[in-house]
Amino acid sequence: MNRKISSLFFAFLLVFVSSLAIAQHTSEGEEPAEKIEQKEGFNATKMIMEHIGDSNEWHLWTTKDDNGEEHHVSVPLPVIIKDNEGWHAFLSKSIAHGHEHDGYTLEDGQVVSTKGIEKATLFSIISGKQKSNEVFFDLSITKNAASMFLSVIFMMVIFIGMARNYKKSQLPRGAGKLLEPVIVFIRDEVAIPNIGSVKYKRYMPYLLTAFFFIWFNNLFGLIPFFPFGANLTGNIAITAVLAIITLLITLFSANKDYWKHIFMPPVPILLYPIMVPIEIIGIFTKPFALMMRLFANVTAGHIMILAIISLIFIFKSPFLGFASVPLALFVSVLELLVAALQAYIFTVLSALFIGIAVAEHEHEHGHEEHAH
Repeated sequence: MNRKISSLFFAFLLVFVSSLAIAQHTSEGEEPAEKIEQKEGFNATKMIMEHIGDSNEWHLWTTKDDNGEEHHVSVPLPVIIKDNEGWHAFLSKSIAHGHEHDGYTLEDGQVVSTKGIEKATLFSIISGKQKSNEVFFDLSITKNAASMFLSVIFMMVIFIGMARNYKKSQLPRGAGKLLEPVIVFIRDEVAIPNIGSVKYKRYMPYLLTAFFFIWFNNLFGLIPFFPFGANLTGNIAITAVLAIITLLITLFSANKDYWKHIFMPPVPILLYPIMVPIEIIGIFTKPFALMMRLFANVTAGHIMILAIISLIFIFKSPFLGFASVPLALFVSVLELLVAALQAYIFTVLSALFIGIAVAEHEHEHGHEEHAH
């Protein structure tokens, strides 16, 4: 542990010394970092946001010719739009890089209308604005959506293959040798302790699906080349859906003891006006914490790696390069552990919330009294 701390301290020391060297060069008459960035056209903030955000095209790389003109290489994705004129379906290459098709174009990887029509959002739908034909519905297959389909197909191939192997023999083969210990761990260390040995089986499919979905997509997001690299689990819409599923399973599985604890908490009746609203709010704060924890941790990891690498292009210093690359490699290895850890935490908390909802407290107390 001391060696790891020393190595990390040494890396940060190199970054600090390099920054001082760059500051010294600036004071001696070189252009400051801001001018270098403007001159070369590198925008670290824009680059990071493009990598962690969703897009209607899968950008691969950008090249420059002898005249300095940029050429973008991207994988086009299906664009599906519903507006007051009907349905529009085409590939994103038709509207990329300043092109226009059916009144739409791409700006920063996102579909926008050239006619001033706004994209429909959750708030516009709730407010009823879509009835006035002032919005268009974007149902396109974005980079995150395509990445999600790829991960689902990958999981189906792996686990259907494992199921077929288990029909032939109880001994694990292929991927089963690697994943069976993980499945047993989720069962014995997550599901049974939190839900109970009687009721855990009905919730195992969801817990396993959530764990492997989050874990695999966390790992895929760390692979920097196509068809990986999408920040799927760092998209708040994905984490929100996962948290809502946990909430729905919890609510529909809850027994009378759970609801009694919510609306008749074990406190003096005079405190009910305070405690009951707090308990009701607690129902929704739990999935909200699930959503934000996964979203924030995964996104922060991507930003850290990209920000460290960006220092090389911002300052263009060999000293900083020697420090940034090992530090970025260290953070990337750390993110491999975080990928599994975040999947584990989400699964444990989901099992804990479900276990609280299905626990039969009176029944258990009755058994204890009978035993005494």
